[in-house]
Amino acid sequence: MAGPVAEGERIAVLDMLRGFALFGIFLINVEWFARPLQDMIAGVGPGEGLDGRVGALVYLLVQGKFWVLFSLLFGMGFALMHQRAQAAGRPFIGLYLRRSLLLALFGLVHIAFVWTGDVLFTYALASLGLLAFLPVRGPALWLAGLGLYVAVPLLSLLGGLALGLLPASELAPVQEDMRALAAAGQAAAAVYREGDFLAVSAQRWAEYFGWIFPQATLYHLPMALGCFLIGAWLLRSGRLADLSAQRGFFLALAIGGGLAGGALLALGASLGLRFDPVAEFPRASLASGLMMLGNLPLSLAYLALFLLLASLPGPRRLLGLLAPAGRMALTNYLAQTLLCSLVFYGYGLGVFDAMGRTAQLGFVVLVFTAQLVFSHAWLARFRFGPLEWLWRAGTYLRLPPLRR
Repeated sequence: MAGPVAEGERIAVLDMLRGFALFGIFLINVEWFARPLQDMIAGVGPGEGLDGRVGALVYLLVQGKFWVLFSLLFGMGFALMHQRAQAAGRPFIGLYLRRSLLLALFGLVHIAFVWTGDVLFTYALASLGLLAFLPVRGPALWLAGLGLYVAVPLLSLLGGLALGLLPASELAPVQEDMRALAAAGQAAAAVYREGDFLAVSAQRWAEYFGWIFPQATLYHLPMALGCFLIGAWLLRSGRLADLSAQRGFFLALAIGGGLAGGALLALGASLGLRFDPVAEFPRASLASGLMMLGNLPLSLAYLALFLLLASLPGPRRLLGLLAPAGRMALTNYLAQTLLCSLVFYGYGLGVFDAMGRTAQLGFVVLVFTAQLVFSHAWLARFRFGPLEWLWRAGTYLRLPPLRR
């Protein structure tokens, strides 16, 4: 009978990586609970002194990189699930469709009641594309993934270049769109800062399906699917089975990814870190495209460096502390956003734009440390995180044992 992976069959380093990615994602997400998502094209948020430096470092080294890293891990999980279903002679597609449907439902509930920056619904939709690539093997898999990912930032670069060549008079429609987006961001900020739960929920729903979902369909879906395919190739290549034997490969990936990503990052940063989207949209679009191009190689470099450390006994024991949080990634991710909604929104403490970037960093470290402690304590008594258990129950249509 099909069922969840037994604890002894888990690939421990993937759980460690998920815990690492979860921290990076939290570090980015917290900013967008204190700032409207409409500001994303503007680059680094407001702040001077230490707040400005922390914001710039997070923007350059974290933003976009950990979303990509988590997407790579999602692709690895898909490949692993498929491999194990094949080895056991179990039907896979029906099982996987139920898994994706449940993830989509989690995402919709998350959007409606917690946060419009949800990634689960996008992942659920993008995950369906993986089924089309089941017959693809070898380098064709990562080449397809690379093509899907790179297409989006290239379009952003081409758009920025084309707009930059236009005379100022012809940029008026674009500038008008940017003014409308900025006004929508200001209106959203007022609702999030002062609104009650019903008002904020209505704002979330309207905002997500009004402009975030169309943007996600055009940009995030192909990029996510591209990362899924690259992650699936990494898992299928067998390079995670014996990290010690693959140190040469991961060292080359770390150096190559670091150099390529660093160069693109530096080029993007040379155009500026903060932009006025109305007056500088072509420049902002160019910088955004370069940053997105650099995110993938840098994420691969982060992954490779992590795996190199995990191949050494001493660092592996330390990194192993992240594994329980990674095993409960869905529970911890949703707990992070729920807590942020209660801290930053008007129906909670209402500190929407009152917590600087440095304080946000301290908040993330404090909360994530508490999550690590909780995850260790929970998994000492239970086999799965609470939402992971619910997800598995719906996927396999039976209740797996929860208590140890």
